[in-house]
Amino acid sequence: MARRKIVAGNWKMNKTPSEAVALVEELKPLVVSDDVDVVFCVPAIDIIPVAEAVKGTNIEVGAENMYFEEKGAYTGEISPAMLVDAGVKYVVLGHSERREYFAETNETVNKKVLKAFEHGITPIMCCGESLEQREQGVTMDFIRQQVKVGLQNVTADQAKTMVIAYEPIWAIGTGKTATTEQAQEVCAGIRACIAEVYDDATAEAIRIQYGGSVNAATAPELFAQADIDGGLVGGAALKPDFGKIVNYK
Repeated sequence: MARRKIVAGNWKMNKTPSEAVALVEELKPLVVSDDVDVVFCVPAIDIIPVAEAVKGTNIEVGAENMYFEEKGAYTGEISPAMLVDAGVKYVVLGHSERREYFAETNETVNKKVLKAFEHGITPIMCCGESLEQREQGVTMDFIRQQVKVGLQNVTADQAKTMVIAYEPIWAIGTGKTATTEQAQEVCAGIRACIAEVYDDATAEAIRIQYGGSVNAATAPELFAQADIDGGLVGGAALKPDFGKIVNYK
């Protein structure tokens, strides 16, 4: 059975609550699709107004991060229970910006993945190499480590429902996109890694996105690849063109 495509917008640190609602109203008619799961991953302060604004549509709401404790003295953090109560269905975990600027590790990403599953939130777990790592020829070694540590103690049944987003760091926000061949090669390598950790059935079920300067022009060819099941979209998710990415066919 073919995997259903998933296109998620990662808004990053953009849009005030009122701006977020205005963008949702603009995008709602453009992202209607029977074939693609559509997710808006928005800043924490925007979650509640966006969840209200997308009611009755095909859009699900995602968070951009989450802490791995239930509650407590963790000033500035947001718990999974808070996200669920606010209407969140997905959460982006381990984005390269979180790893680079906020010292997240494979181990903390793993804790967050496990906690998301406990609360019925679907993790979108990110992985990807730097330009230096690609030039050194260690891309798959690095990504396999990210994936394997990130999936520690995750069951096969859980893994089948999650999303992995491959985002080469050198292509995020740079306007550079991995070639279709590069993106497919790494996504196929991730699927092979999943098969090693679990089995072929789990590897076939898991959805793998490509991210990194995805736009309306590059989406059709990328999403046509055997192992690319949609995109995690940054800058283009804040524009009407996001509708063309969702409806890429």
